[in-house]
Amino acid sequence: MFGKKLYFYIFVMSFKMVLRSTSDNQQIMIILITGASHTGKTLLSQRLLEKYGFPYLSIDHLKMGLIRSGYTSLTPEDDEQLTTYLWPIVREMVKTAIENGQHLIVEGCYIPSDWRKDFSEEYLEKIRLICLAMADEYIDAHFDKIISYASTIESRLDDSCSTVDSVKKDNAEFIRQFAGSDDEFVLIEDDYEMVIDGIVEKCGEMINCKLNKDDVTICGRSN
Repeated sequence: MFGKKLYFYIFVMSFKMVLRSTSDNQQIMIILITGASHTGKTLLSQRLLEKYGFPYLSIDHLKMGLIRSGYTSLTPEDDEQLTTYLWPIVREMVKTAIENGQHLIVEGCYIPSDWRKDFSEEYLEKIRLICLAMADEYIDAHFDKIISYASTIESRLDDSCSTVDSVKKDNAEFIRQFAGSDDEFVLIEDDYEMVIDGIVEKCGEMINCKLNKDDVTICGRSN
């Protein structure tokens, strides 16, 4: 009997969370977070979850589930092929979330720079992408700290292959792909925590923007 009551309680609380995320006439919001390894995509997603109650999907978890279950012969090192393989799945999950009226954060490096072409305007108006990258000078000055923080949210099995040069190369590729795009590109050059806090607050402004009956955009946190 206790087990049934506990299950019902968990179900009701989960349902309330979904209702809360779409209440107060908020527009449905999908936030895509991409960027180089070690830039804090998972940390940012966790901060947004804690502050705004948005659930987040880690593309890395999806990747490892498909690899470990034998649904693909790709390995974690096959980055380019993995983007081609994973993005169609993630893309359709995003569309489903929008159609179901659910907020969602999706984080991972397997989001192509031309992602917009896969969505009609009806979907695009509900999606925002944030790309995180670190400047070479920041990597040089804080490399040891960058590596030590790698497991702040999730435990990495092996990070021994990361070097200053490999981290710079990874970040340079995302800078090349996203710096000139219409998306929210964030280059980390100095105070990391201040940058992350700033993104969280800016996301709050986007999340809590809603339309009144005259279609005038009103921004501000809902009570």
